Amino acid sequence: MIRSMTGYGRAQKQLDGRDILVEIKSVNSRFLEQNVRIGRNYTYLEEELKSLVKTKVARGKVEISVTINLIEGKKADIKVNDEIVRGYLDAMRSYNETAGEGEFYYLECDVRIPAQMKWNSILHLPDIFRVEKVQEDEEQIRRDVLETAQQAIDAFVSMRETEGEKLAEDVRSRVGYIASQVAVIEEKAPELTEKYRERLFAKISEVLGSTSVDEQRILTEAAIFSEKTAVDEETVRLRSHLNQLKNLLGQEESVGRKLDFLVQEMNREVNTIGSKIQDVNITAIVVDMKSEIEKIREQIQNIE
Repeated sequence: MIRSMTGYGRAQKQLDGRDILVEIKSVNSRFLEQNVRIGRNYTYLEEELKSLVKTKVARGKVEISVTINLIEGKKADIKVNDEIVRGYLDAMRSYNETAGEGEFYYLECDVRIPAQMKWNSILHLPDIFRVEKVQEDEEQIRRDVLETAQQAIDAFVSMRETEGEKLAEDVRSRVGYIASQVAVIEEKAPELTEKYRERLFAKISEVLGSTSVDEQRILTEAAIFSEKTAVDEETVRLRSHLNQLKNLLGQEESVGRKLDFLVQEMNREVNTIGSKIQDVNITAIVVDMKSEIEKIREQIQNIE
């Protein structure tokens, strides 16, 4: 199925005490470009996320955003740094003889703090707490994030397919119109030779007056004109390009680049037809076809 290069997908799941949010969005690009935005603690997941997206996406500038929040449990253990606290107290006692052997507060770490000292004084001292990060199960996090990412990718791809089908419908409509105009040219082109022969005969007769006109010479000139203005080859190739384009719109693989090439070839054939046939009616048709081809070109710039 044809896919657009623009799309958005989102999935949010609560797994193993974590709230995981994955968002994927993309815009047009000639190639596949990926950027992953994820917390510094989880950068080991970047390559796996890119690989997961690559299985579904061939072209486009893709941004993957992952947010992981803890909803239960704790991320770190905070403990009193015994040695640091003892060092501070020893320093304080050396400058405060009034502390003596008076009343003390007891910490869990078995460090005694003089009663005269206030807790906010202790808390403002640097390095009295030691923060020990709780070890996370990286394998479990990997499974949970990739499971959520897969759901986001499915939504992302679904949107790209929906948009792609709309683009394909528009392109098919324009291809059908161009094919109908090619039929008109194929019908009118042979008539131009006969009209040229008649105009040439009338003009020569007017110049020569009563002198007889060489009919064979007129037929020869008409044949030369017909050869110069024949567009049979161009219309055959143009029809072939139109058929190939329609066939590509029904394929599952990425076809954006092939479509772009065919549109260039279609434009070349139409330009050749316009340069060969100097007829006001056909010129108008050529201009119309070029306009439709340009609209097709704009649409396929969005196709993967």
